[in-house]
Amino acid sequence: MRPSKRAADELRSVTLERAVARYAEGSCLVSFGNTRVLCTASLEERGPGWLRGSGKGWVTAEYSMLPRATHERTRREVNSGKPSGRTQEIQRLIGRSLRAVTNLQAIGEKQITVDCDVIQADGGTRTAAITGAWVALHECFTWMRARSIISVDPLRDHVAAVSCGIHKGTPVLDLDYAEDSAAETDANFVLTGSGGIVEVQGTAEGKPFSEGELLELLRLAKGGVADLVALQKQALA
Repeated sequence: MRPSKRAADELRSVTLERAVARYAEGSCLVSFGNTRVLCTASLEERGPGWLRGSGKGWVTAEYSMLPRATHERTRREVNSGKPSGRTQEIQRLIGRSLRAVTNLQAIGEKQITVDCDVIQADGGTRTAAITGAWVALHECFTWMRARSIISVDPLRDHVAAVSCGIHKGTPVLDLDYAEDSAAETDANFVLTGSGGIVEVQGTAEGKPFSEGELLELLRLAKGGVADLVALQKQALA
């Protein structure tokens, strides 16, 4: 039995609340159980300098965790002068995930920055951030189309992410902190609505996992992402 009493293929309670930030062009407050992330998408009139003259835009992301998002206060990274390696890795992952389903040519030479701020962490902050960031980005593009800044929807597909792992010998979906901290294998899957694989991150914490176990984790992830995409569509309806 899982600590949360969920079935092996059961997500935590997931909510996606859009239009929660008054000034942002797009926003979403996403909850995966007790993990909560505020995602805001901001339009910037200029893209990065290295894309100037290309006719192409850019989508990027920043990620941070509030000091009391965790059990004990963590120091703000701004006070240390630079983001941690973990923070840089996660925000690059979020940016890659969003760009994988975005037609950058359709944006023009503009940039959208999606900020993902973890309000409360209980495992799966990066997967929740990606899932909510897509909704915030969609809202930003809707805002742009309503003002004739762009003429077509740049999004080609949905993208969402979920964690999977092996806990006490059993492959399970959407690990919370209690499971994540004790899992023998921990993995994150970023998938599109049509089933394409954007990124897979997997690590054995104890003994190596088998190819069969990896395929079982992928099977769980596909089911979980299908449910998340359905919730994204519901949030936008």
